[in-house]
Amino acid sequence: MALRRLVAMKDIVCRAAVVRNRTRKRTVVTQECMFSAGTSSLGKPPDQDEVTAEVCQASDLHEGQMMEAEVGGQRVLLVRSGGEFSAVGNLCTHYGAPLSKGALLGSRVRCPWHGACFNIKTGDIEEYPGLDSLPCHKVTIENNKVFVSVSKKSLKLVKRVKPMGRRVAEVNHTVLLIGGGPASLLCAETLRQENYGGRIVMVTREDLPPYDRTKLSKVLNVDRSSILLRQREFLEQHDIEVWTQKQVESVDTERGAVTLSDGSELRYDQLLIATGCRPRPIKCPGADLRGVRVLQTPDDAMSIHQACEGRKAVIVGSSFIGMEVASYLWDKATSVAVVGSSEFPYQRSLGSEIGRATMQMLGEKKVVFHMRDGVAEIRGENGQVREVVLRSGTVLPADVVVVGIGVIPNTDFLKGGTVELDSRQSVIVDKFMRTTVPNVFCAGDVTAFPLSLRRNQRVSIGHWQLAQAQGRIAALNMLNHQVELDSVPFFWTVLLGKSLRYTGYGEGYTDVVLKGKIEEMKFLAFYIKDEEVVAVASLNYDPAVSQVAERMAAGKVITKAQAESDDLSWLTLP
Repeated sequence: MALRRLVAMKDIVCRAAVVRNRTRKRTVVTQECMFSAGTSSLGKPPDQDEVTAEVCQASDLHEGQMMEAEVGGQRVLLVRSGGEFSAVGNLCTHYGAPLSKGALLGSRVRCPWHGACFNIKTGDIEEYPGLDSLPCHKVTIENNKVFVSVSKKSLKLVKRVKPMGRRVAEVNHTVLLIGGGPASLLCAETLRQENYGGRIVMVTREDLPPYDRTKLSKVLNVDRSSILLRQREFLEQHDIEVWTQKQVESVDTERGAVTLSDGSELRYDQLLIATGCRPRPIKCPGADLRGVRVLQTPDDAMSIHQACEGRKAVIVGSSFIGMEVASYLWDKATSVAVVGSSEFPYQRSLGSEIGRATMQMLGEKKVVFHMRDGVAEIRGENGQVREVVLRSGTVLPADVVVVGIGVIPNTDFLKGGTVELDSRQSVIVDKFMRTTVPNVFCAGDVTAFPLSLRRNQRVSIGHWQLAQAQGRIAALNMLNHQVELDSVPFFWTVLLGKSLRYTGYGEGYTDVVLKGKIEEMKFLAFYIKDEEVVAVASLNYDPAVSQVAERMAAGKVITKAQAESDDLSWLTLP
């Protein structure tokens, strides 16, 4: 259905002007990002509305370089790329990382911490995680001196919300988003940014609007209000309806309708399935005892925190969730034991050496590991957990058992329907996030999608960044923009305050090339398959992972020979 652009929105205009004064033999170059609300005027702001500072000599910054400067207390990123200077905010809008320490390639800079990307000319966010763009500032070059001007109105701003429209009464069209996570939120915001004037309804079984789920396993006692991605007022302002504590029970794609858990029906014109996954429950005697817990919601996180303080905790599962929970609990519980099926934590994804090192890190904090083992039985007393019996016969005292052994796609409501699922019960989509049913899209952890990085191999990847990217792509294709997903997977995990970063897709890797020293907790690991680097992980080696991600995003092949070289200067080459 053709959608009319009926909502006036702010225009973002970037322009460069070159003025040559031959009599004085000087060149003045001015670049400015200007924001005009509902007008095409490009009038220059009065000088009294700006703070201007000389930040460097033009010759100080070479092509492909960037630096941090301060203007009126505002931290600014100054970049020289493509023969031009530009200036944007220097703090990543996700968690505030200094972008000057990130990776620059062409017209965008990638955050060194979590991989978000921003256009250096406009400040617009181009890759996730995060929601907002950077403030954009004016650059003037006169007599080899570089001046940056910051609007007084934006002196305290570190992020900029893209202009968004609202619902238009004359537009009789509804987009329904099933799920209240990052994919649904990005889909909704992208629709409004693209002037979609129809109705947007987000249905979530949770009692909160979209929030930052990545924090739950890292800081279990996190305040619920502090992790909201958008405040309710923001969503209301842009006519994004959020129906909490409601669940879709069935979908009728022929009629374009869903039935909710309260028996009501909601019609739609276009549908996004973004229901994510749920924790896989443990199956053994005693699994239903009080004290056996999984982590999915803020309430789960807080209850685990409260239950484990001063008590004995057993964590089942030695991958990312289990290890992050162990890292959090080591100084709060009286004892922490981790049970894993492999020889080392993360063994399948990160390899034995990194797994051994992280096991040693937590072991020094008195976390006890029981690897190559599993749970045979959970025993209790008066309905409450008291001990965990392992398959090896070892008995672990326990007041709380936290289970982190994988996830199950939330697609039960689709079984037997027209939307095609794969063998894992994930929703099959194409590069445009379209399912096998017209006008039904899918995004986030629940998808099985073609990964361009791996020659369109169909994969399921539960990364926060990918969920956001897929939500945006789904929205653009709902509007018939024909945009393909080409994001490079990027994720991070935190252990004892140290962040391990990872990019690429390493499934099936056959070799690992290590740089640095794992025992010193400073390393870079290249994962090799068919003589090519397919993924990379690092600890205290920034911005190497972001640099690799940018090369992968640009379609550049990284060979095993490059990874093995003592000279890694190729990481910084354009």
